Amino acid sequence: MANRDLISASIDIAAPPEKVWSIVSDLKRMGEWSPQCRKMIVRGGEVGVGTTTINVNRRGLLVWPTRSKVKVFEPNRELAFRVVENGTVWSYELEPTATGTRLTESRRAPHGVKKVSNVLTNSLMGGTDDFETELQAGIESTLATIKSTAEAS
Repeated sequence: MANRDLISASIDIAAPPEKVWSIVSDLKRMGEWSPQCRKMIVRGGEVGVGTTTINVNRRGLLVWPTRSKVKVFEPNRELAFRVVENGTVWSYELEPTATGTRLTESRRAPHGVKKVSNVLTNSLMGGTDDFETELQAGIESTLATIKSTAEAS
């Protein structure tokens, strides 16, 4: 089955964009929000365009590393990084609202996912459809956790 070009969800958060930004731009804390990406190791100094990370992902007993590079870093607006191994772009977009912030998390694969990634997904993770359904649920879970964190502090 072909990969979806876009997997995305949004959530409204009762906190200003600056507060939400401080959470999503702290990539070292990604493992606190994401059910799949258990850890992001930021290489170098402060996060910005060009920053690279090593990511530790987990699904059940299966653990695998990926690498990513920050492509967009616009404080209080957007953070996006491209995963080297599969070519997908993950982003967090912040939009001010009357009551706080609308946060959208997306995984884009406008040119598809690299073949090696699809082979591994099909052989180890139950196939592309199941994995992408799981990614959708993971995005929704991540957003809910970020919302709880932002609204609690």
